[in-house]
Amino acid sequence: MILKRNILIVGGTGFIGYHLAKASLKKRWGVTSISSKRPKKIRYISKVKYLICDITKFNQLKNKIKRKFDYVVNLGGYVDHSNKNLTYKSHYIGCKNLTKLFSKNKPLAFIQMGSSVEYGHSKSPQTETLNCKTKIIKSIYGKAKLLSSLHLIDIYKKENFPSIILRLYLAYGPKQDLNRFLPITINGCLKNNKFPCSEGTQSRDFVHVFDVVNAIFKSLKSKKAKGQIINIGSGKPQKIKRIILNIKKISKGGQPQFGKIKLRKDEILKIYPSINKAKKIINWEPKISFNKGLKSTIKYYYEQRK
Repeated sequence: MILKRNILIVGGTGFIGYHLAKASLKKRWGVTSISSKRPKKIRYISKVKYLICDITKFNQLKNKIKRKFDYVVNLGGYVDHSNKNLTYKSHYIGCKNLTKLFSKNKPLAFIQMGSSVEYGHSKSPQTETLNCKTKIIKSIYGKAKLLSSLHLIDIYKKENFPSIILRLYLAYGPKQDLNRFLPITINGCLKNNKFPCSEGTQSRDFVHVFDVVNAIFKSLKSKKAKGQIINIGSGKPQKIKRIILNIKKISKGGQPQFGKIKLRKDEILKIYPSINKAKKIINWEPKISFNKGLKSTIKYYYEQRK
């Protein structure tokens, strides 16, 4: 008899959280989500237990979570990074509160969703062996993410806490909010709008949300992943201008105004990871090509407009 697993998804109402919850239910797992708000209608799942809580407040968190979970995946954190205080607290203090809560009743695995921003201005392909330091990272979000990673590695070494950090690049796919590069561009092209963009000389790494969910599952089951930082991306950077023109072509519309948005002086032109460690440690690499994933994502947003 296979025991039913229980997973707690912090940020289960978000883009990745929704897809992880849906895939976990297919495995017949019990799924609990914890977030600061109720899910949007398009990301509501009836079989998920939704808890509303501010993870930056430990006592509130302690009162909400009364049981042990087999797996905990932390996708939580304030999305609007313009509020520096909330960004810092939700991404770093929230992570510390979660590990404190589960320090006695440890899950089998605790996944922290990290970010490529933790590498700062390190040259690509970025590898997990790079010595990241908070003082060279300018954004509060990047500092909070790196502090969380350092905390999790520390408690893994000191307390054998089952920490796993997945350092994510740019996730995309259906049901992503319209405040990210791909949905903004797709929406603009589908509406045949004029929209400002940069010259598009940058190259960025994109990974489909289905591949991200697969990486999470493989990490949860892997003994080798404990105490590790693992890059999750495609390893194949895509030029922004080429993406915009491709979306325009597939959508048969859109009037991108290249050069209207100026690049930051310190903007890194090429960002992408080495994913050799993911291949070796968790036997993972993305299965969905960017071209295929982009077409299916455009199709989703097109159908939403009907």
